Amino acid sequence: MCGFTGLFPLRTARAGAVAIDPGLLRRMTDAIAHRGPDDEGFHVEPAIGMGFRRLSFLDLAAGHQPMGNEDGTVFVTFNGEIYNFAVLREELIAQGHVFATRSDSEVLVHGWESWGVGLLDRINGMFAFALWDRTQRSLLLARDRIGKKPLHYGVAPDGTLAYGSELAALVPVPGLAAVLDPAAIEDFLAFGYIPDPASVYRDIRKLPPAHFMLIGEGEPLPSPRRYWSLPAPGPVPASMAEAAADLRSRLETSVAARMVADVPIGAFLSGGIDSGAIAALASRHCAAPLQCFTIGFPGPTDEREVAAMMADRCGATHVTQTVAPDDVIDAARFQAEVFGEPFGDHSSVPSLAVARLARTGVKGVVSGDGGDEVFGGYRRYRWHAIADRARRLLPDRARRALLAPIARAYPKLDHAPAWLRAKTTLTEISLDSAHGYYRTLCKLQDAERRGLMTPRLISLLDGHDPSAGIVAALDTGADPLRAAQLVDLATYLPGDILVKVDRTSMRSGLEVRSPLLDHDLLAWGMALPSTLKLQNGVGKSVLRAAVAPLVPRAVLDRPKQGFVAPLAAELRRAAPRLRSALLGPAMLDTGWFDAEAIGRMIDQHEAGRADHAWKLWHLLVLEGFLARHAGAARATAALVA
Repeated sequence: MCGFTGLFPLRTARAGAVAIDPGLLRRMTDAIAHRGPDDEGFHVEPAIGMGFRRLSFLDLAAGHQPMGNEDGTVFVTFNGEIYNFAVLREELIAQGHVFATRSDSEVLVHGWESWGVGLLDRINGMFAFALWDRTQRSLLLARDRIGKKPLHYGVAPDGTLAYGSELAALVPVPGLAAVLDPAAIEDFLAFGYIPDPASVYRDIRKLPPAHFMLIGEGEPLPSPRRYWSLPAPGPVPASMAEAAADLRSRLETSVAARMVADVPIGAFLSGGIDSGAIAALASRHCAAPLQCFTIGFPGPTDEREVAAMMADRCGATHVTQTVAPDDVIDAARFQAEVFGEPFGDHSSVPSLAVARLARTGVKGVVSGDGGDEVFGGYRRYRWHAIADRARRLLPDRARRALLAPIARAYPKLDHAPAWLRAKTTLTEISLDSAHGYYRTLCKLQDAERRGLMTPRLISLLDGHDPSAGIVAALDTGADPLRAAQLVDLATYLPGDILVKVDRTSMRSGLEVRSPLLDHDLLAWGMALPSTLKLQNGVGKSVLRAAVAPLVPRAVLDRPKQGFVAPLAAELRRAAPRLRSALLGPAMLDTGWFDAEAIGRMIDQHEAGRADHAWKLWHLLVLEGFLARHAGAARATAALVA
């Protein structure tokens, strides 16, 4: 729920601090009004300005923000939900705190007074918040353990710290969005998103998940500090049956906590196991039939029939909509407005559509996000495990000497049968485990990506290596499945999946709650042996066993299907406009991209000689962003003549 903004001069008044500009604070807050259409609030004093937009879920009449304590010395703006707030509230009342509301937000104010930064260890939920303590003259910025809720910040040229729930909130701050970060541009082309803590702007950062900053007035901006890490695995269930029973119990508890609200909660429902199980459990906590929401695309990817079977199984009201594919050029360009920076996950297009559909009936939904990351559902996990077993059969030197040349010489057969498309597999096995997994995550591989760039952009990159974050996150001592999962929990989940969920839902004034990403459930799931997650080449084995009583066999046995609309054919139909966009001024005036290389990619795709759909989509998304922010692009390009 909600969104917040703030201004905090880092210099004290005696050192010539700039006064808070209420007009700027309002413009920042207005920029994220879509996150909170129900209410707004501001708190301004000489040392701090706080803005807030509210999407009301608990204590609808009294839960206004910024929210203060009894004597007005502590104020908080908070985005998210604290699921254990009732327990913490009783504990704080027993300590003598007096609550004025039933809102979970007030737990943060009084929890800070009792526990300080230790508050972060006690709260269970999805959250980002800013808390001002007038007595201590300090500002606390914090973000939840998994990264469900966002928080961006930057120091303006006048020394004022600006922060907000979305990049859009910081763009009005003079000087903050003046220059792009070339390394972030390359990261986007590599992964389809910009990993934390970077943003597309050089001077704006993202607070990473499970981190906080405690900023004292008149002190330099500190580095973010981690307050939570995935705990070391403890005792695990002895059998699949024991693990499945334990998981089902944990899921029931997690779903129940996320159904607490003073407004109706619905559910996203696809044709998959995760959303089906969550919907089945959520239906047990509704006085009226649960409302489930599904969209479909004409053709074989339509999941509405399977979703209807699941909705009928749990007695839900099923709301569906057929969505014709959007104009691909317009859809790509709209990503910049929704996300505030280049974001290439094409499933964000149907995600926005289903969020808008759900908002017609409810203010919040539960979803199945996180099942693949926690319980090993992605196909790439299986292939990474196979590749790692192959690596162990050959010494490093032999792999590099034998397989790398074969991989380079092997033709790239995009349209051949799967058993003939060996180039990618051979290349991955020839590399070490970390760089091999990095290749599976790449949208544009290193050579192809650099082939699109001019020497000007390459010089701006100054040796930047997108693989470094993946290599640092991969634990070479873990088994292959766990190693790949840990990488995704550190990068792909918070950088792609949760960004997509937050921005598309909040763009629609809808809150999404993810029971599978409860941090205690996640830690338990990550501690399970990989043999309980990946069996006989099938992922999420323990989750399948746990939810088998809840989900029809037709859903359990159904092959995994992504939540996307057909793209390759759309791009071929739009070829003239595609060429005009990618070879137009937004891309080429920067002097960063090679027109001939882009033209060849378009030609190959249009003629059917290669499938470049995902690469062209990412270039279109980047073009849409650069067109909206041409001034920042020109300023960045001017850094190297």
